[in-house]
Amino acid sequence: MGGLAVGRLSLDTRVSQNPEVVSREVEGEFVLLDLESATYFGLNQVGSRVWTLVSELGSLRKVCEAMEREYAVPREQLERDVLSLARELRDKGLLVVARDGP
Repeated sequence: MGGLAVGRLSLDTRVSQNPEVVSREVEGEFVLLDLESATYFGLNQVGSRVWTLVSELGSLRKVCEAMEREYAVPREQLERDVLSLARELRDKGLLVVARDGP
């Protein structure tokens, strides 16, 4: 089975920050501006950490692994929360899903 199902994200999905999005850290939290739609989006401290880790790691599974070491949260809940935020960011055009070849 090749590629990703449309609309689905999993821990194995490779994602990146949309290059058309400008992010600024303000008091430990990120504010994102989508230059295409001129829309602002605010992230709380945990969401800001996900945003940073996506940039560094590119894999939702790796993001969860890093956050599991940093936060005292059950892995199942962490995975649900990271996937939920990733879906929201993707749906708003802030995250880009990598297309796997061939």
